Order: sequence, then C-alpha cells, then structure tokens
Amino acid sequence: MSSIHFIGGEKGGIGKSVVSRLISQYCLDYNYQYAGMDADQSHGTLTRFYPQFTQAIDLDSFESADLIVETAFKSDVNVIVDLPAQSERFLNKWMDENDVEGLLQESDINSVYWYVVDDGVDSAQLVTEFLTKYGSRIPCVVVKNYGRGSDFSILDKMLYEAGITPNKVIELPDLHTSTMHKVDKHNLNFWRAANVSEQGEDTLSMMERRRVKVWVRKAFEQIGDVMSITLNQHQ
Repeated sequence: MSSIHFIGGEKGGIGKSVVSRLISQYCLDYNYQYAGMDADQSHGTLTRFYPQFTQAIDLDSFESADLIVETAFKSDVNVIVDLPAQSERFLNKWMDENDVEGLLQESDINSVYWYVVDDGVDSAQLVTEFLTKYGSRIPCVVVKNYGRGSDFSILDKMLYEAGITPNKVIELPDLHTSTMHKVDKHNLNFWRAANVSEQGEDTLSMMERRRVKVWVRKAFEQIGDVMSITLNQHQ
C-alpha cells in the first residue's frame, strides 16, 4: 500500500524542507520505498539534497501535480511532497477538481498532511484556519519546529479556544545553528553529515557529526509513530 505525505505550512521560512529531508532520510535509513516530489520551485531543496530520489513538480500544472498520485499508483511507494509557502490554494484546486481524496480512498492509499509551524502568531493562525477547514478531510500532523521558536503557547491556546485537536502534534528539536548552516552549505544529506569522517571541506568535525546524529535520532523518535502508521516497510 502506498502513502502520500504532504509537507506544508503556508508561512515561509518555518522549516518545511528540513522536515521533508528528515522524512526522506527516515525512509532511506529504515529501508522504506519512497519517492520525493519537490514542489518548491524557488528553492528546490529536496532535489538538491536527495537528487537520486526526487523529481521537481509544478503545482500550477495539473499534469505535473498528477505525478503525485500516479507515482503512488505505480507501486507500493511512499511519496514525500515538499510544498512551497502559500501553496494551499493551488493544492486545493488540484485536489478538489479531481476529487483526489475520493480517488485515494477508493484505492486504499494513505495520505497525511504535515503542517510545520514556528512559534509566531501568524503560524498559529494559519494552522488553526487550515485545521478548521480541512481537519476532517485529511489526517494532519502539526510539527512544532523548535529550530524556529521555543514557546508554542500561543498555538496551544489558539487551538484550544477553537476546539481543535489535531490527529497528532510532534516536536522537532533544534539543531545547533552553525552545524545546520554547515550541513546546508555543503549540500549534505543527514546520513552523510552524521557519518562521513574523511577529512575535507565538505565534511563535519567529530562533534558536529555527533550533534547531527543525536538530533536525527531525536527527530526520528518524534516522527516514528506517524511513519509506522502510514508507511509500509519493504525489505
């Protein structure tokens, strides 16, 4: 059975691509079949870090967006879709006009929306609006990104007052800023950043590798429950 994971959040700069990269690395580390779909044309981050597993798509084009579902239909695979900021209206148009939800249900394909947030008011408002409108249509995981904030009480209060309970809330831990910058600068996937020790400009120091390894382990602990429910392992 295939699964489709939409990694989104209307606000820019909240770490959507980091979450997409972590889920991609999770699939690789645990031997899940997966295919990346990079819809963020302005950055192309998922394509840059996992090029052999990722293809670019354009949400403005139905034919291009169709690859999300068509890939899931071809074989038992887990499709990871890295969405850009302010993409909700384009994604909704494609899903509504093609009744994608109905097609996935008929075909027994799982889907989940990972909504990434920082600790600001704007993020809290946007995810509350999203859950109010779509929470009953697609399972939603709210990802509190501690790399983009430390106090999510505004979000908690807003969801409580709206009477909204997401399917799941997880906390993505923070990675030391300079270490993350170095990982990004050298286009390292998270496995290489944590494990490659050869000396060179594109490798991390021993302690930097250790920080990445600990951070990835903690992140995997957070996303593991969601992945075990919606993904199917292929040995």
